Formats: sequence, C-alpha cells, structure tokens
Amino acid sequence: MSETQEPDHGNGTGANGADGSGLPAPRAQGPEVIGVRKGMFGAANGGDTSGYGGLVRTVALPGATSRPYGSYFDEVADELEGALEEQDLLPENAIEKTVVDRGELTFHIAREHLVRVARTLRDDPALRFELCTGVSGVHFPGDKGRELHAVYHLRSLTHGRILRLEVSVPDSDPHVPSLVAVYPTNDWHERETYDFFGLVFDGHPALTRIMMPDDWQGFPQRKDYPLGGIPVEYKGAQIPAPDQRRSYS
Repeated sequence: MSETQEPDHGNGTGANGADGSGLPAPRAQGPEVIGVRKGMFGAANGGDTSGYGGLVRTVALPGATSRPYGSYFDEVADELEGALEEQDLLPENAIEKTVVDRGELTFHIAREHLVRVARTLRDDPALRFELCTGVSGVHFPGDKGRELHAVYHLRSLTHGRILRLEVSVPDSDPHVPSLVAVYPTNDWHERETYDFFGLVFDGHPALTRIMMPDDWQGFPQRKDYPLGGIPVEYKGAQIPAPDQRRSYS
C-alpha cells in the first residue's frame, strides 16, 4: 500500500470516491445497450395480464470504469496488474475491462487467462482472495458473441475484501476453464451452472447434471428456454403443461 493511500477499514463492500466524497467512480464509456425489452415478464403472445404490456426499456450492461476507482479497488487493481506483469502476462491481455458499478468491483477476464488470474488473486500476499463462494451463470441473448456469462464471487478473508470475476463466451462455443483446481468449493457450483445454463467447464473432474435428469434436453435457466413445462400425471389424471391450461384472446 502506498503512503498516500487511505487504509482499508471494514469489509469494504461500498466504494467511496477517491477524494472521500462518496461519489461514484467516473465512467470511461457509457453503458453497453444490448437490447430493448417490451412489456413485463417476457410475454409476447398476449399472455401478459399485468397491465404493463406497453412498457419499453433498454437492456444495458455497465461500461468500463476509468481511474480512480475509489475505496480499496485501486490497490487491488494495481496489485493484480503488477503480479501479472511479473509472470510476463500483459494485464490488458487478461483483463478485458474493469467495472465499478453499485459500489462493487468486477474484473472482466479473457477465458484463456481465467485460471492464472484466479490463482494470482488467491496466492499473492497483497491480494489473498482465498475463498470463491461460487459461480453464477447469466444468459443475455442480445449480447451477440457473448451470450453466456460466468460470474465468480471472491472474498479475501485476510484483507476483508470482495470482488467479482466475469467471463463472457458465445453460445456457439460455451467453454470456460474449470476453477476447481484453484477453488475446490466450485465443484458443485460449476455442475449447477452447467446444468442450468449449458456452460461447459473444461477440466472439471466430473461435469454432470446435478439437479435435472441426465437425459434432460436443454438448459432451464436460459432466457430462451420454453416456459410451457411438461404434462404431469396426478392420481391418474393428466394435467396439461402450464402454457396449455388457458388461452388469452
């Protein structure tokens, strides 16, 4: 830590401005608009009875943030970039962008460098993000070429800090390196994300479905997954799938 930098107190879950004003970090670019959403709940066939069918809003992802980030975020970014340079890896090749949004820090990482970045964050004494609390899948059908996102939540027990790593891959090539060798607790989390989103974690020791049957078709938490469900047998009666139980004119 430099002599002019404020020490980090507490768990640092919020980001104050570099001058202590509490203002958000400045933006290097505006939000990335990836689509327009109409109505509520994704209903497009007359099934929206909420009265909000006329709503129109953009779907946007936060853009990159410029320095200073505020809070402990600058120190973490400096230490990570320096540690990668010591390994002869240019930080800009591994870190696609850095985002500070809603008081949280996210590094967007190129998938081919994910394992090295995660191991560096875990092992470097100035970073020490020893715990990964899981990986979450996200599906943005409108984010062309980056439809599937894997989001990792890291916590430093030594320094009382948190951050996220995010990797984006196309639906046509949904492969992401497994982090089980770095964070063994990710074992079942990666299986669940594979099960529900179809992200394939290369190198996982046993990448099989964990919730759905092994022969299940499709990935139920993708946004383009049909919501009709399947017919169910109940006490000898055949119950139709939900999208066939009623019709809207």
